[in-house]
Amino acid sequence: MTIEEAKNIRLTDYLHSLGYAPVKQQGANLWYKSPFREENEASFKVNAEINKWYDFGLGKGGNIIALASELYCSVHVPYLLQRIAEQTPHIRPVSFSFREQSSTAPNFQRMEIKELTSPALLFYLQERRINLELAKRECCEVHFENNGKRYFAIGFQNMADGYEIRNRYFKGCIAPKDITHIRHESRRNDTCFVFEGFMDYLSFLTIRIEKCPNMPCLDWQDYIILNSVSNLSKAIDELAVYERIHCFFDNDRAGMEACRKLTNEYSYRVRDASHTYKDCKDLNEYLIKQRPIQEKKNVQVAPPKKSKGRSL
Repeated sequence: MTIEEAKNIRLTDYLHSLGYAPVKQQGANLWYKSPFREENEASFKVNAEINKWYDFGLGKGGNIIALASELYCSVHVPYLLQRIAEQTPHIRPVSFSFREQSSTAPNFQRMEIKELTSPALLFYLQERRINLELAKRECCEVHFENNGKRYFAIGFQNMADGYEIRNRYFKGCIAPKDITHIRHESRRNDTCFVFEGFMDYLSFLTIRIEKCPNMPCLDWQDYIILNSVSNLSKAIDELAVYERIHCFFDNDRAGMEACRKLTNEYSYRVRDASHTYKDCKDLNEYLIKQRPIQEKKNVQVAPPKKSKGRSL
């Protein structure tokens, strides 16, 4: 996909393919609840005539590439074009009737939470080289309806009982959006590892299990998954109790800025761990490069939670 091809996609259609619907219309402007945060009043505007967006809470706007940059926390244009292209098969022209929908109606309805068993979702995780038994333990399978159509995705619960949802074709959130804080009640940890998204968290656990299968020490630290760098402020207070904070953020501008903010807040307690995968965009890309797909056709087994040991 080229830049011009991406710009020709209607923002309203692209947002619809991601599961976002407008709550009101004012002339050529369609108003959405922001895809970047949980909110009660719509503050995200799309001008359908000029095909541009503006988020009043973020103070930013632009074209579809600028939107993808905020959604996927990257400024690398080829990567953004790839993510937009991944949605292309699911982008369809849509129209909205505001007489039929309430401004308070949720985008996702008839939600069902199940054990993660879908062969399609498990195969997607296997392509991402994630330990499958571990993924079944940490995640769930979410079935939901959006605009009259049924969908299913991998679900990862946050502290507000919302879900990050993801499958091969889209990445989104069932509100409310929040961080996920995983504490090990069996022991008091003074270290917390922080990740941008749950796929990187699963990648870290998979790497530990593979490098130290007998003693992966998965419970030797707590974990915070931001579920978007825009949630960083929600993690600040949660991190105050830890003596050591290890950041496994993306190797991009957003990741570096998030690490800088934490360092400003907690000084020497913060360690930037992204150097361990410095030649990759994120931890999952590092994992994929470490594990050729032909090596992992079988189902992997996750060890018990209370194993011990050290490594990345």
